[in-house]
Amino acid sequence: MARKPKDPTVYHGHHVVNGRQLREQFREDPEALEDPSRMWRRVRHGVAIALLALIVVFGAGTAWAILSGYLTIPQPNAQPALPACPTGTYDYVPADQISVNVLNAASREGLARQVADQLAARKFVIKDVGNETYPTEAVAVIRGGIAGEAAAFTLQRNVPGSIYVRDGRSDASLDLILAPGYKALTDPALIDQTPGTITCDLPTSTPPVR
Repeated sequence: MARKPKDPTVYHGHHVVNGRQLREQFREDPEALEDPSRMWRRVRHGVAIALLALIVVFGAGTAWAILSGYLTIPQPNAQPALPACPTGTYDYVPADQISVNVLNAASREGLARQVADQLAARKFVIKDVGNETYPTEAVAVIRGGIAGEAAAFTLQRNVPGSIYVRDGRSDASLDLILAPGYKALTDPALIDQTPGTITCDLPTSTPPVR
């Protein structure tokens, strides 16, 4: 009895798939390619990838500009720069409205207490009395913040040859720093109480103390 020839498409009872049939299985359905919802998904994916790429490029460029100094970020609490010396005209303030810390930077024992007592006799409100290390060529330095500028002007009229230095305090209190060149307060009878400006630079010549 003749043996029946083997079917090449069957192997051990299983159907053998050739290359053409395999391609047919993975070929995309033309109708599916024309499906609008699938097409829009592809468009959205493309747009999302493009936006992500733009964000990455923009972020890298911005970081480089900041690090290189080409771009600065404004600070939310930044204040405009103020001139080193106040430029306004100030009225003479009553002494009993001015609080002063008297500090001795002259290395002369008892000087701060002596001047504090003299200012207290003129109705200035004396807070702290102590020592300070503050190298300066001025006879005295009046130190205070923006709120104390009028008070600094008034105190300066009492301390001939003194200069004003601004600091960052928020109240109107002042520091009077007595330097080695300090001599004496202005005679109360000779104090000019008319409006004027604050002196921040060393005078060319210190007026004589009377």
